[in-house]
Amino acid sequence: MNETMICTVGNVATQPVFRDLTNGPSARFRLAVTARYWDREKSAWTDGHTNFFTVWANRQLATNASASLAVGDPVVVQGRLKVRTDVREGQSRTSADIDAVAIGHDLARGTAAFRRTGRAETSASPPQPEPNWETPAGEATTGESEAAESEAGESRAPAQEHRPEVVAVA
Repeated sequence: MNETMICTVGNVATQPVFRDLTNGPSARFRLAVTARYWDREKSAWTDGHTNFFTVWANRQLATNASASLAVGDPVVVQGRLKVRTDVREGQSRTSADIDAVAIGHDLARGTAAFRRTGRAETSASPPQPEPNWETPAGEATTGESEAAESEAGESRAPAQEHRPEVVAVA
């Protein structure tokens, strides 16, 4: 499906509104995006036109956004652009919405402290053991057996086995 994916950088313009609906959590807020440009005549940065988007978030993103965002926060939003036109009171109105895929604070304009949220346990089957990927000693891999067959008749030292180092990751 052809969708217009955009990434916008702006400021939260309204407090996020959170709703716990039957098909899952949903949140929305307005995002103000202002273009800035260098004015050569004034030798200064100048604000251009401000665009406003309604950002929609669903499921866990909605829960986290409503708990993390406040009016004025600089944010980066990535999502699907939806442009809608409707007629209200005899006038045609156009609105631009973003169905958010990711929302985060803009770290170019401040700092943030990330806190991971707990995940709901949805595992229906017991955890599977990690498979043993090691080749048993004495068995040749495909590459080693082909090399041995192509060099039949020649005497050579057995190939040295290369095993990666095992490193513990915390």
